[in-house]
Amino acid sequence: IFRTTCSGFSSSLFSTDGNKNCPDHTVFFKHYYELHGEPVVLKCPSPRYKHLDISALTPNITWYKNGSKPMISGRDEDPRVWAKGDTLWFLPAMLEDSGVYICTRRNSSYCAEVSIHLTVVEKTAARDIAYLQVLFTFTSGKIVCPDLWDFTPNGTSLELKWYKDALPLEDDQEKFLILKGSTYLTMTSVLPTDAGYYTCKMPFPFEGVTHEITRTIRLETRITPIIVYPTQKTTSAALGSRMTLSCKVFVGLSSHVNTDVEWLANDTAVDVVYKQSRITEGERQDIVENGENFIEVPLIFHSVEEVDFYTDFTCLAQNRYGYQVLPTRVKQEAVFWEKAQSLGLIISNLWAALYEKITHRA
Repeated sequence: IFRTTCSGFSSSLFSTDGNKNCPDHTVFFKHYYELHGEPVVLKCPSPRYKHLDISALTPNITWYKNGSKPMISGRDEDPRVWAKGDTLWFLPAMLEDSGVYICTRRNSSYCAEVSIHLTVVEKTAARDIAYLQVLFTFTSGKIVCPDLWDFTPNGTSLELKWYKDALPLEDDQEKFLILKGSTYLTMTSVLPTDAGYYTCKMPFPFEGVTHEITRTIRLETRITPIIVYPTQKTTSAALGSRMTLSCKVFVGLSSHVNTDVEWLANDTAVDVVYKQSRITEGERQDIVENGENFIEVPLIFHSVEEVDFYTDFTCLAQNRYGYQVLPTRVKQEAVFWEKAQSLGLIISNLWAALYEKITHRA
């Protein structure tokens, strides 16, 4: 179970016809997972029905705990659990507070009930109800400390402390950036090893007592494939020669099977362009190097032809999170007479320089 807020509602809203108990109602389910001994605020949502916005009405709002007849009243009655308008406060929440709470919005014509599920767990179970967040590797990213706004009225500045696997994080400017007053922890470059559990803590002072609010985030990292080879934009080859171009792709700790690697010729699959198999894709190889996964797919030229020098060859690597393409070209290797001509020019220049040096001494 990951700590999250799930919501959905059935779109039915009925006239109360003066009924006291609102038997026909809209039900909006909202599940909260909270920690024992910490402040909790449940908020009564405002569902819409066709053109009618319930929040636009001026309703009377009441709170009940399912199975309990007494209505939850103001703070004068109970200093720990009390109702205030469309919110229900627990200062703090206890294990026995778990259950279904019902808020009723009612005016003279309409009635809407909302069922809100609350589960309170021990602090030792914080990881079992962690918020799941995902970042992509090798880019910058932000982790958000969620669901704090009910505790920061009027835009009060936030004072958060961040932890990774229970160890405090500092604003070191190289890896982590912690902007004061914000709910974000920024990573300058996300690595696969950054996955894990992060905790943000915020003090909440209320009438002389400072409570602590804790949010635990389970961070998962996703990697888009990274092409590490070929590194050069062009490769030389002689007409009629046999040649192999290899495309090597880094997939990190991800499974090999989740990434596809293929070669294209002018943006078309190689087996479609070269039906006679003059150019083919070789067998894919799944490689593990130092605990990290790579995929290598060769492009095999059984015989290089002149048309290949004018063809765009592209390696395409993709998985469910993204893709990368790397174009490369094949250029004609210099033939013998061109090489000889170049060599002759070099020798001629050397002789000219030597002659000038001799005559200068004379």
